[in-house]
Amino acid sequence: MLAPTHSKPNRASDNVVHLTGILDVRSVGDVRQTLNDLIDASDGDVIVDLEEVDAVDATGLGLLVATHRRTQLLGRQLVLWHPMPSVVRILAVTRLHRVLNVERTPLPISA
Repeated sequence: MLAPTHSKPNRASDNVVHLTGILDVRSVGDVRQTLNDLIDASDGDVIVDLEEVDAVDATGLGLLVATHRRTQLLGRQLVLWHPMPSVVRILAVTRLHRVLNVERTPLPISA
């Protein structure tokens, strides 16, 4: 089960929603509410931390696209932080990586 949590916004960079588990039809309602509450209560970009999200289904992708559209209409941006490789693959297969702002985890530099 996905557990959304978010930081209390006090600067634009603090508008972060941390997700864990699977973003699917069972969890999308709670996540939608959390994202909408954050958008309504803050200014600046909205950041969704996907570092601990194992998978995203079509409903979850739809939520991300809808949130992206809503933030754009408000002159803001949705940023997806550090998705796991499995989530990066689904974004690439659906070509959503071309639409959504995805910030991937940098690869470690080996000597």
